[in-house]
Parts: sequence; C-alpha cells; structure tokens
Amino acid sequence: MTVEIIALVEKDYGQKILEEMNSTPGVLQILNAAGRSDDLFEDKQFGTFGEAAIVTIVADDKQKEKIFDKVFNLCDLKNKNNGIVLMTKSQLKLSKSSKN
Repeated sequence: MTVEIIALVEKDYGQKILEEMNSTPGVLQILNAAGRSDDLFEDKQFGTFGEAAIVTIVADDKQKEKIFDKVFNLCDLKNKNNGIVLMTKSQLKLSKSSKN
C-alpha cells in the first residue's frame, strides 16, 4: 500500500526536500512544482503573494511516518510558518486514468 505526502511550503524548502528525500527508503516517487500563495507565508516576494513549492511524495505505507516526520522537520514547521504538510489515507494502488 502507498500514501501521498504533500507539502505546500516556501519555495526554498522544495529543492531541499527533493534533495534529501530522493534517496530515502520508502520514497517511491517525488515531484516538486512551483506556485504562489497569498495566505500561507509571512514572506511575500510579489506584493500579496509568496513563492511556494508543492512537493508530492508517493511513499510506502510502512515508511510513511518516518518520511512525514522528515519532511516536517526539514521545513522547520514546528518553529516557523513555512507552510503545511499533509498525508492521504493508505491506498491499495495508484492508477493512471485512461480515456476509453
């Protein structure tokens, strides 16, 4: 079974997560995308918007807690308002949609 761990964090943390988690046991896939947020971050580089990283990790269910905690700690979310991290419920498998 797998879970998705999604982090919406300040831009600089996206690359940091990608580098640190890429070789972590239990990480099956990782994707880092960029965006902007107007309400999550204190630092706003574009007037009312701050640059964000949207990191999605597909993780093995057996390693999910360790991976979640590692992402949470990498972003120092306990001490700073740098974003949010969430985890989906366990899924039997992930599948791509098909157009039939």
